[in-house]
Amino acid sequence: MSTNNNSETTNKEDRLKELSIQDFLDVGLNQVAYIRHMPSNDDGDRSYVIYGADGSQISVMDTYDTALAAIRINDLFPVTVQ
Repeated sequence: MSTNNNSETTNKEDRLKELSIQDFLDVGLNQVAYIRHMPSNDDGDRSYVIYGADGSQISVMDTYDTALAAIRINDLFPVTVQ
């Protein structure tokens, strides 16, 4: 049985070695979104920007909770960036 596990591991490793740079860049592209807070402006308001896994800006929200809800409503996995 351990031979079978070693064979499966080897096959997975071989498939990973065949991935291109673009394949790695696309990992999570349609599944992950991250939230980053923007510095306060002059009136003290904070904004929370939602970005896709590729770094493209998706939206800006007034509160962290609203940003988190927007991500979850769209079936994305939220990640917070400090």
